[in-house]
Amino acid sequence: MIKKLVKLLKALNGNVNPGEIAHAIACGAILGLMPKDNLFWYLVFVFILFVRINKPAYLLTILLGAAVSPAFDGFFDTVGWAFLNIQSLSSVFSYLLDIPLVAFTHFNNTVVMGSFLCGLVLYVPFYFAGRGIVYLWRKYAASYLKNSKLMKVINKMPIVAKIASLAGGN
Repeated sequence: MIKKLVKLLKALNGNVNPGEIAHAIACGAILGLMPKDNLFWYLVFVFILFVRINKPAYLLTILLGAAVSPAFDGFFDTVGWAFLNIQSLSSVFSYLLDIPLVAFTHFNNTVVMGSFLCGLVLYVPFYFAGRGIVYLWRKYAASYLKNSKLMKVINKMPIVAKIASLAGGN
């Protein structure tokens, strides 16, 4: 886990395309909002691993999204129920439920469908927020933190030297 955080900090400070980090934040938000107990989540998770994004930012955003998503389950339930009860799509949903493997995706669960739809809608705002975070980090926060007294004290700790050696080995 420490190596992942070090890689994320390297990406934030390095010459990594800000779009890769922003896409990772947006993709991680989609999965972070969704319940984890269905095949659909795992399929999306694996699919996104094949996309060129910053993996540490992706995993960190999934964890952050999972921490806040239970607070929005009522809203996700309402959105999912509204979508799954669209009359023109009912025959499609019935057909999908007859396919054996598709039922394991739990797409017919209102919270799963609502959180996925909300994640898709929030993809663009999360993407631009991620680009803004990277820009602000690189422009202001990185140089400020590097020169702060707190960082000078932290850099003198032995465990930080160990982490820095781990980061240098990659």
